[in-house]
Amino acid sequence: MFSWLNQKPEVVHECYENVAEGLKSIYKNKMLPLEQHYFFEEFHSPPLNDPDFESKPLILLVGQYSTGKTTFIKYLLERDFPGMRIGPEPTTDRFIAVMYGEKEGVIPGNALVVDPKKQFRPLSVFGNSFLNRFQCSLVKSPVLKGMSIIDTPGILAGEKQRIDRGYDFTGVLEWFAERVDRIILLFDAHKLDISDEFRRSIEALRGHDDKIRIVLNKADMIDHQQLMRVYGALMWSLGKVLQMPEVVRVYIGTFWDQPLRYDVNRRLFEDEAQDLFTDLQSLPKNSALRKLNDLIKRARLAKVHAYIIAELRKEMPNVFGKDNKKKELIKNLHEIYIKIQKEHNISAGDFPDLQKMREALARHDFTKFHSLKPKLLDVVDQMLSDDIAQLMSMISHEVNEINKSDVTGGAFENIGDHSSPFGYKRGEGVNAGMGEPDWIVNKEKATFDAIFDQLSPNGTKISGATAKVELVKSKLPNSVLSKIWKLADVDKDGFLDRDEFALAMHLINVKVEGNDLPDVLPLHLKPPLKKTYS
Repeated sequence: MFSWLNQKPEVVHECYENVAEGLKSIYKNKMLPLEQHYFFEEFHSPPLNDPDFESKPLILLVGQYSTGKTTFIKYLLERDFPGMRIGPEPTTDRFIAVMYGEKEGVIPGNALVVDPKKQFRPLSVFGNSFLNRFQCSLVKSPVLKGMSIIDTPGILAGEKQRIDRGYDFTGVLEWFAERVDRIILLFDAHKLDISDEFRRSIEALRGHDDKIRIVLNKADMIDHQQLMRVYGALMWSLGKVLQMPEVVRVYIGTFWDQPLRYDVNRRLFEDEAQDLFTDLQSLPKNSALRKLNDLIKRARLAKVHAYIIAELRKEMPNVFGKDNKKKELIKNLHEIYIKIQKEHNISAGDFPDLQKMREALARHDFTKFHSLKPKLLDVVDQMLSDDIAQLMSMISHEVNEINKSDVTGGAFENIGDHSSPFGYKRGEGVNAGMGEPDWIVNKEKATFDAIFDQLSPNGTKISGATAKVELVKSKLPNSVLSKIWKLADVDKDGFLDRDEFALAMHLINVKVEGNDLPDVLPLHLKPPLKKTYS
């Protein structure tokens, strides 16, 4: 009779115009109250603003001085940008946000952090010493219509790294790392030593391993034997600093527009550059997913932070011995972590760094902390289970819209370049012979015809069983040979004539040389008498 009393309230999903609007809404209405109640900003990072959800993908370049960070940006844009300085000494002494602008120029840091349309307002907490070394370069480049790039000061080595910069350099890196879509660590093939400041900078990027890409730059300055040794030394050094069980992806190349000193690895550099630029070109379509992922990480940290603050408040006495109890709680913070981990079934990886948390807690009055408020946590749990799932379903539709406007211009024009002979893999593999008047297979057709005559003395078509005897000599897997057979049998009659057999042998050579086979036979590979077959 009264069964309606036990019914759970129906979850009403809000309608969002797009993923960015949805992220803004659920953060402000469901997650921000939890952060404010437990002073999240004072321990971890400032609240997120609207530009954090609306901004273009950001790329952060980090590296020691003279590793080619600024030159890398010039290479991407294929032009200079305002405020650019390049040299062997530490020339870039500031953070430069390279962004799109119809009117080119430089915006100083103090003006930049009060611009409500930019996502840099929280950087004002790092003070004037930082803001005097922060600027935005506006460039009218098609590349920057799809992304923005952050150039950083060259990280110092030797005696220079002992000089205080006047601001929290690693703190600024942490702030950017939390908000960017890709972090590119650049290394010079001639200078693999990782200074103390560089080590601290890399450590500041922990927790964002999925965003990190490694670039071994200036690789043309050494020969192939030295390059092998340098690559091995770099992987060994990174293994000690990154402390990751997985092998990190390293892109090897030389990212500038000058002639190669050693061009023996030219093909390797082209392959690596193509992979890197394809990865960067995918950032706009993955940007919404990245922001969603970062918000989930932030929500998990905010929940854990609330449990820690509430537990510390519960343990504090109301009258006497507050200072001693505070010191004791900070000293035994690891035990509180373990307690919360067991009580709430939370993974150890969700907890903040122990030492940093101790240092932050030492500056606070524990009696001002709030006790646990389950309602705030329930709202965040509901956000993670329902709202996030709703936004995930919207992402695939937005990706289809973004695919229509990939990053273009600058160095990205070479990706998928089919108009010039210098496009990636133009004139190689299955692309060989494209645009030429003669059929490419004719170059070796005399050899292939001799084999065909042995298989078919009367010169008629050969069956699959007969062709198989010769094709298996390539030692290619049956799955590959099956694909080659289907491509070569242009008229689909189940037999190969003289031209089709020559085509099959050509495709085998293409595959054996390490090239991919097409899914559909290109027109320039079809035998001259069978151009009309589909």
